[in-house]
Order: sequence, then structure tokens, then C-alpha cells
Amino acid sequence: MSALTALAQLRAIRDGVAQPITTVRHCHLAPHPMVFIPLRLAGEAAAPLAAMVGTDPGHPRLLVVPQPRNRDLRFTFAAELAEVVLPYVEGFGKATETVERKGAEPYERCLDAPQILVPNRQAVAFLGLLGRSTRFRRADGPYPVHPSVPLLGRWLTYFADRSQQPGSCLLLAATETLGLHWATGQSGLEDANLAALLGWIAPPAGMTGPRAAEEAEDPLLWPPAGPATDPGFDNEVLAPAVNAYEEAPTERAVERVTQALRTQLEPTWRLMWRAVELLRALPEGARVRDRWDVDRGSFSRFVERMAEGGPPQARRDGAVGAAARLAGLERARASYDVQRAYDDPLVMAEYRLTGEAFAGTITSADPEHTEGEGRSRKLRPLITVKTADPVRLAPGTTVGSPERRGHAAEIVEITGGEVTLKITKGMGRGRTPAPGSVPELGERVAYTSLTDDFQSSAALPDPELTPWTHGGPPQEYVPSDEDAQEEWS
Repeated sequence: MSALTALAQLRAIRDGVAQPITTVRHCHLAPHPMVFIPLRLAGEAAAPLAAMVGTDPGHPRLLVVPQPRNRDLRFTFAAELAEVVLPYVEGFGKATETVERKGAEPYERCLDAPQILVPNRQAVAFLGLLGRSTRFRRADGPYPVHPSVPLLGRWLTYFADRSQQPGSCLLLAATETLGLHWATGQSGLEDANLAALLGWIAPPAGMTGPRAAEEAEDPLLWPPAGPATDPGFDNEVLAPAVNAYEEAPTERAVERVTQALRTQLEPTWRLMWRAVELLRALPEGARVRDRWDVDRGSFSRFVERMAEGGPPQARRDGAVGAAARLAGLERARASYDVQRAYDDPLVMAEYRLTGEAFAGTITSADPEHTEGEGRSRKLRPLITVKTADPVRLAPGTTVGSPERRGHAAEIVEITGGEVTLKITKGMGRGRTPAPGSVPELGERVAYTSLTDDFQSSAALPDPELTPWTHGGPPQEYVPSDEDAQEEWS
């Protein structure tokens, strides 16, 4: 936890309401995201119990497995889920655009991409398990399933894998995304409770954040957001309803299970759309669109892979693929952190505390300063910044400015509270600097060693050049009859 986040938590405790720790929204929000709230059977890692899913806040679709231990009912549930998810996802692959790339052939990219929202990180993990349990199924032979089931599994696996990419917004967990923008007065474990987290961020009228969070801990008022259910509900309500279905699998018994599970899912459904409203009220960060373009490229490549009849994702990466994937995730994390800092002065303030960035006022400027003689002479304006921040950067360090994209400078000297900089990039190609390219006297500026070249979208792993979601071609896997019996057994 950073010092500023800790300070925001203390203020939240003092004021009784969550404190913003960003000035902009650092994630993309689709106009019509799909909210997906899964529930699983207690004691079963990948046994679906129910799901509430849809893109319209007023018309959710409720899917239920009346007896989760029945494999046939599980795959019937998967087929019904595919009826909802696949049309939404595949609809984005129909409209494309041609993207030109410098030094490479142009490629086709979807105009937009789907976005799935789930309550928490545990739901993301469950989607991955659900994808693994269905993507190897067959529509013929022993234990056949509906043809849409393996397609659903491959898409769920793709979304779960993509969620590990820092900055990706194809699959978002509400608690994680809200926690990125607000600090509460409770622990990180308590922030994993969606109702409690929203109680701190937007408490009801006449109620403080701590009181709203305390009320949210009552499972009768606010059931868990899944995928695990409340033990009291399991023992007192769900178990009798499921047993009644086993004894007499009638429509009335199914309706009893459905109504019981509806009471557990509807409160979370309302919370999810409340979270969407709160996030949508924040202005979008300048570089969020670049990251969404990368997501669209990744989605486009997977659509192409599906159209070409590629094999399902392997159970696990090979050695080379795993190394490439890890390296890509590390680069993406570093780039994502820098992009957030460039978009948000509150995030940049963290780097100012550590000495990796500084802000101040221009006290002197020589915009026409040059270096070299004759034809080798180069325009290198000099500026001096007076700052009260601790500067722990050595002379010769290249720095960039969040206010000027493509602008770069080199630290010449640090004396007391003044930093002399030599501008090396972003002045134009003329003998004199382009208007506005050199900071003027009295102007407030910020500089950081997190340079603009490093944070640009070009530094992100290029999924358009890597057609496989695991950083390399997957090992083709054809499930045997024994595997087919093992999955979801």
C-alpha cells in the first residue's frame, strides 16, 4: 500500500466515507456491458448452481441448475448460458476496420469488443474453471453436448486469460475496479465484499460508510456476491429445495429452486449496475482508449483464430510459451503503471514521493540554446525548475512531461531545490522551437523518469502480431473418452 492510499484510508475513517484516490477513470466502460453473476455449489470448484446475466439492468436472465450434481443438467445450463453469451460476443466480430501499421502490413480489427463485468476476482476464476470444463467437450461420440458448449468454453477461457493482462478491460471484476479508484476505511479483505465496498463509496442517505458496510455484512439483507453462497442459505433454503427436486423433478420443484436463487442474485445485480453508474461518472483517462484498442486487437485475433478452426486452448503453456507470456505480462504491468501516472496527477504524486518525479515552476528558460557547431549544431533549449519535491534522479537521466506527449528532456544539474533541464525532443524540426514546445517562465510543470516513450501504447505487447492468447502456439489437445468423462465429473 502506498503512503497516499494509506492517508486516504485514514481520511475515510475520519470522514465516514470512501476517498477518491484517482482523478480519472483508468478503465474502459462499454456502452452496453454484459453483467455476469455466477453462483457455484458449495464444496465444488466448478459446479455451476446459477447465473444472472444480461446487458439490460431491468431485464436480467436467470439460469439455474436445479440439481448441480447432475452432469446432464450442468451441460444444459452451459448450453442455455451459451445462448445468451455467444450472440453478444460474436456480434462484435462482424464490423471491422483496416488498421495501417508503420513498417508492417495492415490488418483488420473489430470496430468494438465485448465487455463482461463480474462482481469479484473469485468470479473471474470461476469463469476460467467453467471454460476449462466445457471447451474440450464434444458434440458427438460418448457424452455429447450441444455444439455451443465447447465454443462457450473457449470464449470463457479467453476472457479469463485476458483478465490477467494489466490494463485489459474485456473482463472486469467490480470490487477490483472500484478499489482502484476509491480508498475505504476497511481492510482489503473487507473490500472484497461488493455491498460493503459500495456502502463506503456511496452510503445511503442519512447513513455513514462504516454503518452501511456493517449492514452489508448481514447475508439476509445483502447475500454474498458469489460465486460462493451463504452457508445458512445453503442449509436452510437451498438444500431442502434441491432435495424436493430430487424426490419429484417437477416444474414446481424447479420453480422453488429458481425463486430461492433469485433472492441471492437480485441484490448483487442491483449493486453491479450501481458500480457501473459510479465508474461511468468519472472522466475517462487519456490513455484508456489506447489500451482498449489493444483489447480490440486481441479480440480480433481470437475471432480470426476461431474462424480458422484453431484448436482449443491448451490445458497449460509449454516452457517457451509460458516464458513469453510472463515476459509480456511484466512489460504490460510496467507500461500500465506508467500510463496511469501520466493520466492522473494523484497517481503521479506517488512517484513524486519516491523521488522518481518532481513538479515545480519554471524560473528561467533559454529556448534558443544550441549545442555543437556548423552542420552538427542542434537546438537544445534549457529550462530551470524550482521544486520542493525530493529529486532522486542523477544528472543525465532522461525525463518526460505528462502535459506534453512526445516531449523529452535530460537532467543537466540539480542544485538545492532547482533542477536544470535540457530539452532533447518535442521542439519541432525548425531552427527555433515550435510555439508552446518549450515551457515558459512561471509555468507549472512536472517531469518524471517514467518517459513518454516507455508509456506509449507501442510499448505494450502487440496481440495483433501474436495470434495465440498464451504468447505462443498452444499444444494441440484432443480429449480422450476418459478425459470427457473426467471433465465436470
